[in-house]
Amino acid sequence: MTTTPVKFYQVGSFAVGNRLLTEEERSGQSNPDRANALTSGHRACQGCGEALGARYALDAAMRAANDQIIAVNATGCLEVFSTPYPESSWRIAWLHSLFGNAPAVATGVAAALKAQGRTDIRVVGQGGDGATVDIGFGALSGMFERNDDVLYICYDNEAYMNTGVQRSGATPPAARTATTQAVGEEPGNTFGQGKFLPRIAMAHEIPYVATATIADLRDLEAKVTRAMEFRGARYLHVLVPCPLGWGSASCDTIKIARLATQSGLFPVFEAVNGEVVASTKIRHKVDVEEYLKLQSRYAHLFSPTRREDVISHLRRMADKNIARYELMGE
Repeated sequence: MTTTPVKFYQVGSFAVGNRLLTEEERSGQSNPDRANALTSGHRACQGCGEALGARYALDAAMRAANDQIIAVNATGCLEVFSTPYPESSWRIAWLHSLFGNAPAVATGVAAALKAQGRTDIRVVGQGGDGATVDIGFGALSGMFERNDDVLYICYDNEAYMNTGVQRSGATPPAARTATTQAVGEEPGNTFGQGKFLPRIAMAHEIPYVATATIADLRDLEAKVTRAMEFRGARYLHVLVPCPLGWGSASCDTIKIARLATQSGLFPVFEAVNGEVVASTKIRHKVDVEEYLKLQSRYAHLFSPTRREDVISHLRRMADKNIARYELMGE
């Protein structure tokens, strides 16, 4: 990890979290003078993980770059709910592109700034998993190959949520979507399809790649800050649960993101120049089933017939992540 973990203790009062820390140790979100890059008034669903992820990440980027940020946003949920014409919830320089060319547009912005000699202004590209893993995959790979000075952030809610919850290349196995129905011998999304983009980004040997979730604010902020210390192409993959598409309670968004990491299904790590340099260890190992049961997109694995074969396959995937990224420590 890039930060020292902070332990919180029950003190028998209403004192919680940041108020027990020194000012230097507090999260960026605790600062009343934070950029508030994505402000109130947007039209995200209740409990939207992407809205949280975008605000956390962009506020951290603004702080790291002394408020000198230009953000380029792909089409998708984040763009739609934050900019219903003629309104906008963005309080930073923000540019909307097409569904598949945000990395290319961000590259162009970075090139223009370089031509002007403006090294003080940093560029952040962002999009959902559809725009990143599928439609914009070629443009993103090109950005990595050229090592363009852009931090690209993928807010992964594991399907095309904005257009009706269709399967994307980031949709996990066995998950029900509008295009991977819970029918047949292999219900839900097929095992073996899709891609884990952080490892593909690492294969380009770009300066910095990391994963994070909205369940660990301090870790997410630290990784954005760390990414801004590098020049060249950087990639941050953030898991952002979607109550609508995942069929989960709005109040469980943070809990589900935490269970994804504590079960091993979503590994949290950092890589520099293509090599993993750190991973966030699992604090309290939970069974994959605890994660699955909170989401109706996996309801077919438990009723009317329990699919132990599919659940066991998902457990093996989690165990593979735990071993590969050394998530259990010693």
